[in-house]
Amino acid sequence: MVGSPSRAFRGAELVLCAGAVAITALAALILSASAGTGATTLSTLGVFAVLTLAAHLAVRRWAPSADPVLLPCVVLLNGLGLVLIDRLDHENPLAGGTAQASDAAHQLIWTAIGIGLFALVLALVRDHTVPAEYGYTCGLAGLGALLLPALLPAQYSEVNGGKSWILLHGFSIQPGEFAKVLLLIFVAAFLVANRELFTSAGHRLLGMTFPRLRDLAPLLLVTAMSLLVLMYEKNLGFSLLVFGTVLAMIYIATDRVSWLIIGFAMFAMGATLAYSLFPHVRVRVQVWQDPFATYYTSGYQISQALFGMATGGLLGTGIGAGRPQEVPFAKTDFIISTIGEELGLIGLTAVLALFLVLTVRGFVAALATRDAFGKLLGGGLAFSIGWQLFVVVGGVTKLIPLTGLTTPFMSYGGSSLLANYVIVALLIRISHDARTAPPPPARPSTPLAEAQTQHVSRRWLGRAR
Repeated sequence: MVGSPSRAFRGAELVLCAGAVAITALAALILSASAGTGATTLSTLGVFAVLTLAAHLAVRRWAPSADPVLLPCVVLLNGLGLVLIDRLDHENPLAGGTAQASDAAHQLIWTAIGIGLFALVLALVRDHTVPAEYGYTCGLAGLGALLLPALLPAQYSEVNGGKSWILLHGFSIQPGEFAKVLLLIFVAAFLVANRELFTSAGHRLLGMTFPRLRDLAPLLLVTAMSLLVLMYEKNLGFSLLVFGTVLAMIYIATDRVSWLIIGFAMFAMGATLAYSLFPHVRVRVQVWQDPFATYYTSGYQISQALFGMATGGLLGTGIGAGRPQEVPFAKTDFIISTIGEELGLIGLTAVLALFLVLTVRGFVAALATRDAFGKLLGGGLAFSIGWQLFVVVGGVTKLIPLTGLTTPFMSYGGSSLLANYVIVALLIRISHDARTAPPPPARPSTPLAEAQTQHVSRRWLGRAR
């Protein structure tokens, strides 16, 4: 069903992607003029432009009717992230610094792998309802991916006190990033298969219907095991991400306020338990309350980030003119503070607006599809991007305690980048299927008693649930 609308969508996407690459090139050239890295910048821009074209061609080939806005938003976020990482590879030239190791080159390699994985998902998943058939398999695989770092010795899994990595001969990856996608597929498939139990059966209390425990057993078991493993690995930020996304998906499926009450109560109990059991959680809460009281120790990171964003003001210091490298982990956990310092409030607002557009268009794709699994999976994937951004920005700006999560598509790190490209590929697949799905059958004009018996395929029933 590739017609004129599809060509128009892909033409608009190509123009928007070219604009995203042009903005990235402008930022890179400004950095080049400041840091004197012209040759490296030109070669990096060329590779990035080729990768962007490859991603566009993949969408044009396997999802020609998809939303034309999703990919350009990702390209611009990824490109700006590469420029900022490259900027942080070099100390402020005004201070007489020298170039550090090029993490930007590593990130570009991860970008190439991510776009390759993006194209692979589009090529293999031709129907977004197919993963629902492997819901429990995805749930078990997700649990296995979360559990693996906890079972490995510390020398192969521990970084900065958290056991959430796999470290082998200089290669590192966080399997939890991919477990997130697998668990969301399981939750969506389980909720669709048991939707009537969640919406009709239950116990009435205080004017609300609460579900029966036996109906929740598989979902509670997988969620509880995931959170317990993450708590053991001291990856509480990721626990918050998984818990919040699953709660949002349950609310989308049931439209019951009782689930939100249950979720908030469980969160309060879990937060209290974590505060009692884990010293680093208590430290983060104390730093959140008053980072300047421990400025020279645990509060140094957040204090420097706040100073940097205050220095940036409304317009920012300009790319290469600030000192974001004074913030520890500026390339990963605190790249938002780098944006706030060198691009100012206006630049940071523009980046947040890009994430907002990406999240909203993901929700639009989920709402446009007619099957329940696509709505829940698309809604969960879109919510996970927006929720993660809220948690990251809230921690950097001292709205909430720090969690250790990274900014999607922008922070340095391969695992997060690959997993988020998979999420965008699934959203694009859902968007394409929603726009190309056949219209619902018209109601018969003849009386029901005189209507002829029609054969409905099992595949259609699966899409219509």
